[in-house]
Amino acid sequence: MLLIRNVVQQAISTGYLTVEAEEQLRQLLAKKNSPEDLKAFMALQKAAMTGQVRQQSRELSHL
Repeated sequence: MLLIRNVVQQAISTGYLTVEAEEQLRQLLAKKNSPEDLKAFMALQKAAMTGQVRQQSRELSHL
């Protein structure tokens, strides 16, 4: 079973959030989640805001 924290861990470890991973997160966030998954998602948001994680979707929108 795919968990938010798995997607987040991959994005933080690579420093990159793909469009596919963003879609997975949207689908996962539509369901009931554990507090650990919500904390992981908040950590990903912080990492994206501070530049630790780049978002493919933002890079594509600047082309």
